[in-house]
Amino acid sequence: MDKIKMTTPLVEMDGDEMTRIIWKQIKDIVILPFVDLKTEYFDLGLVNRNATDDQVTIDSANRTKELGVAVKCATITPNAQRMEEYDLKQMWKSPNGTIRAILDGTVFRSPIMVKGIDPLVSTWKKPITIARHAYGDVYRDSEMKIDGAAKVELLVTYPDGSTKKQEIFNFKDSGVVLGMHNTDKSISAFARSCFTYALDTKQSLWFATKDTISKTYDHRFKDIFAEIFENEFKDKFEAAGIEYFYTLIDDAVARIMKCEGGILWACKNYDGDVMSDMLASANGSLAMMTSVLVSPDGKYEYEAAHGTVTRHYYKYLKGEATSTNPMATLFAWTGALRKRAQLDGLADLEAFADKLEKVSIETIEEGTITGDLKNLIDIPVKNVVNTEDFLKAVASKL
Repeated sequence: MDKIKMTTPLVEMDGDEMTRIIWKQIKDIVILPFVDLKTEYFDLGLVNRNATDDQVTIDSANRTKELGVAVKCATITPNAQRMEEYDLKQMWKSPNGTIRAILDGTVFRSPIMVKGIDPLVSTWKKPITIARHAYGDVYRDSEMKIDGAAKVELLVTYPDGSTKKQEIFNFKDSGVVLGMHNTDKSISAFARSCFTYALDTKQSLWFATKDTISKTYDHRFKDIFAEIFENEFKDKFEAAGIEYFYTLIDDAVARIMKCEGGILWACKNYDGDVMSDMLASANGSLAMMTSVLVSPDGKYEYEAAHGTVTRHYYKYLKGEATSTNPMATLFAWTGALRKRAQLDGLADLEAFADKLEKVSIETIEEGTITGDLKNLIDIPVKNVVNTEDFLKAVASKL
């Protein structure tokens, strides 16, 4: 059989631990036998990040800006224990955070839905995609413990020396205070990424904040979204037959429980962090979630939504069989291949990505599953297999 040809390479970002093992299995079993795969390889495993002083992460993100499409394996964000385990020079930052900052991107996560694993919310019939703004707010806050009676003020000093001052709270006793920020540039990038992705997936877009309480901070998000939609996307949305809908975050939470799905829900940083985990849990697990980082100018980086599966990796090192779910990583590859195909006009490569997803879902629905799905899926016959045998079952259908 002639292999499907590619014209432009993907940026390939390898990762850590069990997902690194699965990464190679996916390539060897379900991609390379069918596709003349072209990638530019970057090893983002923690050992190589340490050896290159994390320059490899920066290089991979910059190359993604040039080639337009990347696929990324799960990676370790080191803590103190990892510092000792890997003998690191320093506690390197999250590769995902570095890549997001360079691409100025927004993270979109959506469940992989299969028959037999029904969402815990009975009204959800179609996937709901969460778009999480990945900059600022409490994730870049400054905070302080107040040890006794004190007046806390917000002070702004401009380059010309002029100032603005506002009282935050007059403490009569001890307490805590925090300050947080966002920028018009980042909010605008978030909005454009959401509108672009909604058009790309032909899904209506919801956006929610708490502007009735946060009349300046959250209202700024609302105003920027509204301005960009009216000036740049309104006609495109009407032509695509989709809509943009703004509401309060509490109203959005209430509505989401009653809708059938099939929408894109844009959330501020903290809201998106919480709601994406809620969505994953309600649909089974993070191993059945897709994740893609999209920049406002249409660069795409596909990845698994979960971590490096450390527990299974230690079993693997002991020679024990593991049954790790590869679906999220597999769908990172199919998402990247499909986007590369769409950008390059390669109908056969796009069809291959579609078929690979279809047969992966069929394999699960017909009863061949990894161990994590045993107690989640409601089907009469369950054949629990290891990761490699699951991928071989998928390949046999291709």
